[in-house]
Amino acid sequence: MAAAEADTTARSEDIHAERAGSLALVPGERREAQTCQARDQPHLSVHQPAGHNLSVLDMKTTGAPVPNAKKGKPAGRRERVAAQRAQQKRAERRRNLITIGAIAAVVAVIIGGVAWYAASRGGGSGGSSSASAEVIPPGVTGATTVQAAAHQVPNTSGIPGVVEYVTSGWPEGSHNGPADQALAHDHITGPVTYSVTPPVGGQHNATWMNCGIYDQPVPSERAVHNLEHGAVWITYQSSLPQSEVNQLRAFVEKQTMVPSAEGASSRYMDLTPYPGLPSPIVISSWGFQLKLSSPADPRLRQFVSTFRASPKYTPEYGGACTGGVGTPLQR
Repeated sequence: MAAAEADTTARSEDIHAERAGSLALVPGERREAQTCQARDQPHLSVHQPAGHNLSVLDMKTTGAPVPNAKKGKPAGRRERVAAQRAQQKRAERRRNLITIGAIAAVVAVIIGGVAWYAASRGGGSGGSSSASAEVIPPGVTGATTVQAAAHQVPNTSGIPGVVEYVTSGWPEGSHNGPADQALAHDHITGPVTYSVTPPVGGQHNATWMNCGIYDQPVPSERAVHNLEHGAVWITYQSSLPQSEVNQLRAFVEKQTMVPSAEGASSRYMDLTPYPGLPSPIVISSWGFQLKLSSPADPRLRQFVSTFRASPKYTPEYGGACTGGVGTPLQR
């Protein structure tokens, strides 16, 4: 027992002596001695903090514990998932913007189509004409007057196809049919049964209608009063194709404004449908009429140029074509 203790004491003294010797060495010799001691020791126990796995390289070089690289993998996965979600949201926003843009384009096309249709219904030519909310002139009531048969005479207008009726000499008598009268100019309150369809003159209501384009039939008693003031009345069958109606409207709107001695300037043109026409299109002025099958017929322009607000053919030249009743679509 005493021998063992002596042996332990001697070994401890040797270790202390070795340490003291190493401290006395110069720095280079001290590192070499430490390296030799590390080689001579078969195993060196190093303290390892809980939760860390040390790599052999780290322990040999620095002796300090380094966290395992595997601990960073969950954080990397979370970042990738977050990046994927952000990319999906950006793609979804792009799809939404594309969808909204497509819907807006479709709505714009629909609105444009509706506007085009409305313009085509209104005549489509625009220009300086005044568009209005249409009001059909009121009809007339009271006792019915039957017009005497209008007496036809040879055409002196120089326009082929024009039918001419006696207009001169009223009211003294002009050898016009059995009534021995030209087309009458009487103002009456009630409706009139005219002998010509559409009428070319005769008795009529005391209140004329405002000249212009109407898309519904108008009272003949008011339209005839317009003829007396120099208007040209273009009538068409309700079955006339819309494209041809539009041509007629465009034609009317291109006519120049004519000054009036009794009111505002006007085109002195009426355009309306008329039931029971003998031809697709019929043009009338006071005492003259022409039947057409197409608005492209050049005689349409000839007729208007000859009889519209004409000092030669208008019974009451200078009479107003405004200040009456009704509101046309286009004046």
